[in-house]
Amino acid sequence: MNTAPTLHGPQQTAALLPFAALVDAIAAAALQYADGGIASPERMVVPLGDGGVMLSMPATAADIAIHKLVNVQPANAALGLPTIHGMVTVCDAATGRPLCLLDGPELTGRRTAAVSLLALRTLLGAAPREVLLYGTGVQARHHLSALQALHPGCKLWLRGRNAGQVQRLCDEFGAAPCPAEIPDTVDAVLTLTTATEPVYDEAPRPGRAVVGVGAFKPGMAEIGKTTLDGSALYADDPAGARHEAGDLLRAGIDWARVQSLATLLRGGHDARRPAVFKSVGTGAWDLAAARIALQNL
Repeated sequence: MNTAPTLHGPQQTAALLPFAALVDAIAAAALQYADGGIASPERMVVPLGDGGVMLSMPATAADIAIHKLVNVQPANAALGLPTIHGMVTVCDAATGRPLCLLDGPELTGRRTAAVSLLALRTLLGAAPREVLLYGTGVQARHHLSALQALHPGCKLWLRGRNAGQVQRLCDEFGAAPCPAEIPDTVDAVLTLTTATEPVYDEAPRPGRAVVGVGAFKPGMAEIGKTTLDGSALYADDPAGARHEAGDLLRAGIDWARVQSLATLLRGGHDARRPAVFKSVGTGAWDLAAARIALQNL
């Protein structure tokens, strides 16, 4: 008799997805995705309610398939409700049988942070020593958690529009508010905001890697043209970046310069050269996370 798959809430999903395993699983999935072993079509977006959207993101491989369904309703903030709801259905590829259900926002947050840390590991060629994070929202929390888990000796700097929120996160994660002048010793920058104007547009610095996460619509931008023009450019999914990476679109970059995560992993990067990595996401990373969850069930 068929039984309904187990639904894992946010805390259970987080426990099933340790960051170290996630980083390695996404590295493997990036190569498999580039070689055609994972099918991950462009996400479907349909209207939902008054001003909301429903996002549908499937991905399939020889072993498993996933379907992430996410509802985004900005009006929820005024109701004291989360803006994002969703779940990831994980199925056996051979039979189509549902295996489990994972919390969509938690899985997305953790795998996105894992992509960022994979990019830093590859771009820097070593563990980051000092990281500056822009933003105090959900993605900032996931990235702070990932940095604490994988690089506990790393110094963390934080910037945000709300000084109170910055201080609260600093107290929770052992970070420090970033001074007006960014320390020269910062070797990694993570932008995790919904900004519509660049929050980081410094002259490129040898040995510093910049990862842009938050600007996921053409009208958004976190990283400015000065930084982009003088840096090597990478994206986790260049095809998706052409439609979603507002930073790169606004700067009018030459898309021939943008190399994929798989290319970065295979070819490496000269850590002395400034680099920007743009993360836009793909269902392939959700599938990689689901593999880890199944291993830990």
